[in-house]
Amino acid sequence: MNENKIIIKALTILKDLTGIVGIWKSLDSEIDGEIDFLLSDKKLRVSTAVKKELRSFQMSQIIELAKKHEPFLVVADRLFPQIKETLRQHKIGYLDGAGNLYLNTSNQFIWIDGNKHTETEKPVTNRAFTKTGLKTVFFLLLKENNINLSYRDLARATNVSLGNIKNVITGLKDAGFILSITDKEMHLQNRKALLDRWIAGYRETLKPSLQIGNFRFLKSESFTNWQNLTISPGETIWGGEPAGDLITNYLNPEILTIYTSEKKTALMQKWKLLPDEAGNVKVYEKFWNDPESDKAPHAPMLLVYADLVITDDSRCIETAERIYNQYLKDEFERY
Repeated sequence: MNENKIIIKALTILKDLTGIVGIWKSLDSEIDGEIDFLLSDKKLRVSTAVKKELRSFQMSQIIELAKKHEPFLVVADRLFPQIKETLRQHKIGYLDGAGNLYLNTSNQFIWIDGNKHTETEKPVTNRAFTKTGLKTVFFLLLKENNINLSYRDLARATNVSLGNIKNVITGLKDAGFILSITDKEMHLQNRKALLDRWIAGYRETLKPSLQIGNFRFLKSESFTNWQNLTISPGETIWGGEPAGDLITNYLNPEILTIYTSEKKTALMQKWKLLPDEAGNVKVYEKFWNDPESDKAPHAPMLLVYADLVITDDSRCIETAERIYNQYLKDEFERY
């Protein structure tokens, strides 16, 4: 769904449901355009960004745009409740494809919520963005040349079946992320767009399926002294906030994220962990196999970046941006 279709759909449904008229004008600038809302005898002009869906990793950019272009409104076909809440906290307006509207300016307050989307044709699932597909896409994003490994090598590295590897590659081709150079050579293109799409799928589909459990330390001082804990590179490594701190020396972790291929009972015994749903030690299954990156005490930069971005925590997002700018930007924005 392109920009104009999203805007037309949202404004049409808003008018049909509420009588509020919005007139759209596209602009060739850092914002996508402007909407003039006709409210009683007044006209309210708002700067506008248009998204198919707004994700948490895009929020820092939206907040910065909103500061520069007040009043500001995000128009998206779909907005998740948590995203709406974050926008409201920053007094940023939004309109979705179901006609839900939030505007909070010095002279105007409108909050319309509860309208449901009318479902039409169910989209065909792209196998590249299922749980198993996301594991494969992660490995392809790790190194530029991984796309040219044999299907058998990809299956071994990702613990995904050969049949699914073929489906993932086909899905990426269909989505425009793979360019065939020759019969035997492929190139992964639009890498930043693929990274953004992977992060969205990682947050919603893959990461929840990997969680082994939440825990707390038997001795509380173990959390404070987390860097003294014995890890096993390649088996049990840091992700999220502790990894961000190890990489940047900038973040004081409040939650310890661990990726492991060890058995849960063995890890609990070694680190003296107790199961606790509200615990601040979160353990996940290690889902990749890459000898080079597995030498480090933390997860690959790409995964640490994703872990931090999806927290919706300003401290973590700032650290994620540091990691992206220093270690990932050149790789993902070259093409």
